[in-house]
Amino acid sequence: MSREERQRAWRRGWWAETLCMIVLKLRGYRILSRRLRTPVGEIDILARRGRTLAIIEVKARDDFASAADSVTDRQKQRLIRAAGWVVAGRPDLASLDTRFDVMLVAPRRLPHHVVDAWRADAQWLQSRGQISW
Repeated sequence: MSREERQRAWRRGWWAETLCMIVLKLRGYRILSRRLRTPVGEIDILARRGRTLAIIEVKARDDFASAADSVTDRQKQRLIRAAGWVVAGRPDLASLDTRFDVMLVAPRRLPHHVVDAWRADAQWLQSRGQISW
């Protein structure tokens, strides 16, 4: 990928995330962080609404279907690890219910918010005290 292509992709992602943050704020979410880098991965948007912590992956493509298809299992696992890293360093977030969402962005359309797009495994939830055996 050339430098120009990388810059174009970065700008497209930045605008998609900005649009998603506006939509989330209008829906009552509080944005805690954007493009949050951790040693194990990046979280596009970290948001909170009530007792729910939303880890949000933003995907911008030419249509919603290809945006949805672009979320890989590897990315999901990286987001789960990044969320664990963030929560471990922020005790104020540990008591919240954690959810993994995806926001799909396509030209000339409002973003589509896929709530609870996937679940972390039981071991991760247990380590956070959200379930017990």
